[in-house]
Amino acid sequence: MFSTQYQLFPKATQVIMEEKEGLEEDSEQCIDCSPISDSGPRVLKMLEKWVPKASHYFDKEHYFYAGHQITIQESIENFGAIVWPGALALCQYLESDQQEINLKDKKVIELGAGTGLVSIVASILGAFVTATDLPEVLENLEFNITKNTRGMNIHKPEVRKLSWGENLSRDFPKSTHRYDFIVATDVVYHHTALDLLLATIDYLCQPGTTLIWANKFRFSTDYDFLDRLSNIFNITQLAEFPDSNVKLFKGTVREN
Repeated sequence: MFSTQYQLFPKATQVIMEEKEGLEEDSEQCIDCSPISDSGPRVLKMLEKWVPKASHYFDKEHYFYAGHQITIQESIENFGAIVWPGALALCQYLESDQQEINLKDKKVIELGAGTGLVSIVASILGAFVTATDLPEVLENLEFNITKNTRGMNIHKPEVRKLSWGENLSRDFPKSTHRYDFIVATDVVYHHTALDLLLATIDYLCQPGTTLIWANKFRFSTDYDFLDRLSNIFNITQLAEFPDSNVKLFKGTVREN
C-alpha cells in the first residue's frame, strides 16, 4: 500500500486515482496457478476479496482473508490510507501459499503499512508484526489493526513510526531488532524517496531475513528500483498478476 514518505508527482497522482477507480472492475473470480515455466513465477489473477456490505461510511471497505472478515477504514485525504493493488495481491499470496511463506511465530516488519491490511493478515497467520509508517498515517493504521485483531488469539501487532532512512540505528538497533521477514507493497512509485527506501531495506535485512515486495509496475522508476535491488539482494519473482500489473518478489541478503 502506498506510503506517504514523500509527495507524489502530478502524473503519478492522476494514474493512481484512475487505477483506484477501476480496481473492482479489473478483479476476477477465478485463479490460474499455472507457472510460466518450471522455474518461473506463478501467473495469478486477483481474486475479488471485497465483501459487499451496507455501511453508513463511504471510507470503509470489507475484505475476507484467512477466514476472517477485515474492515478497513480508508481516507481519500492521504495516499497512505488507501488499499492499493499490491496489498491485495500479497494478502492473497500469503493466504494461499503458506508453505512458500510460513509466517507462524515469525517476526515481520511492514514498511509503509498504510491502512494495515497486510499487517492484519500477517498477524492472523501467526506472525509477530511491527507495522510502520509516517506519523500522519499512524492513527488510522492503529485504528484498523486494533479493530481487526482485538480479542483474537494471535500475537498482538505493534505500530511504530518509521521514516525511511532516519534514525534507524537508534530506533531499530540491529542487536535487538532482527526480523525474519520485511514486507512492503506499492511503496515504489514516482517519488523522490527511493534512495532512502533502499537504504532502509538494506539496513533491516540481516542474514536470515527475507524481503517480500509486491508492487504494481506503473513507471520506469519501478523497474529501475528492481534493478538496484537486484544489485544488493538475491531476487526471485514469486508471482505476477497480469490483470493488475502487480509483480511479487522475494529477496535475500547476498553472502559476501
